[in-house]
Amino acid sequence: MKRLIDKLRHYHSLTGEEYANLLSCQDTGTLLYLQQQAREVTLAHFGNGIFIRGLIEVSNRCRNNCHYCGIRKGNTAITRYALKRETILECCREGYALGFRTFVMQGGEDPALTDEWIEKTVAAIHCEFPDCAITLSLGEKSREAYERFFRAGANRYLLRHETHNEEHYRKLHPEEMSLKHRLQCLQWLKEIGYQTGTGIMVGTPGQTLTHLVEDLLFIEQFQPQMIGIGPFIPHHDTPFGTEPAGSVGMTLKLLSLFRLMHPSALIPSTTALATLSPDGREKGILAGANVVMPNLSPREQREKYTLYDNKAAFGAEAAEGLRALAQQLETIGYRISTDRGDYH
Repeated sequence: MKRLIDKLRHYHSLTGEEYANLLSCQDTGTLLYLQQQAREVTLAHFGNGIFIRGLIEVSNRCRNNCHYCGIRKGNTAITRYALKRETILECCREGYALGFRTFVMQGGEDPALTDEWIEKTVAAIHCEFPDCAITLSLGEKSREAYERFFRAGANRYLLRHETHNEEHYRKLHPEEMSLKHRLQCLQWLKEIGYQTGTGIMVGTPGQTLTHLVEDLLFIEQFQPQMIGIGPFIPHHDTPFGTEPAGSVGMTLKLLSLFRLMHPSALIPSTTALATLSPDGREKGILAGANVVMPNLSPREQREKYTLYDNKAAFGAEAAEGLRALAQQLETIGYRISTDRGDYH
């Protein structure tokens, strides 16, 4: 097994069967070795600085009805909201003063957030904070819309493919959505020039080892600049409300594999990890992650952006908790980096 890990570190590529062997491995010594190799690669590329991104959850309205998501169209039990442009700029001002140099606008696919509105909002942020990176995570759009946002000043776009297996995709999404279109959007984003991020949820209902291998092979070939990976956590008001959460251990294993596969990728230690495990964020960093995304959204709206149950959005998960975050990182030998943290 260690030979396979060394091979991945050296060549950044394995066969499907080799990935399956590593994913199946339960040997503690081997898993520690995997994390150690991933950590060494991260330190060699980035030092011990962890990039911070200010997350602004702009709207919890969504036209889609994905079976796993708490803000799905069919959930009538949540209070919906959308932030005004001035509120978003205010979040950026607060974040800038705290040292953030990347802002992430994330939201459901809200029909009220028109392409023109998003374009103008991006332009306003870019105008006021020209030294900052702007990341969008607003779902599937037309190629023309992606081009407009890019010209307005957006640099990065996050769009998880969720699963590369057609049958599994069908299990997670409503009939009108398609994996083919999701992958087309990712291709457009890369062609336009965005630093493009994709990724998966670990442990979604119906996910098999074979599906995970397909995801590894896709991400190896696609070479995204950012890889977002977190455990599935159910939301009680969804069709998957009683399903078990994904495994923290498997998430960490995949995180390390992705780091060895793409040494210079920007890989966050996600809020979902921090939600499932009290020291989940630190575990993610020790497995090879180099990004954290504290919440910059207005405090009164955070609990409404419930993608899953018990989502961590306060304390060290929040922008105002940067001191607590710095202390947590210090205990494991890392520090907050206020660089933009672009992909090189």
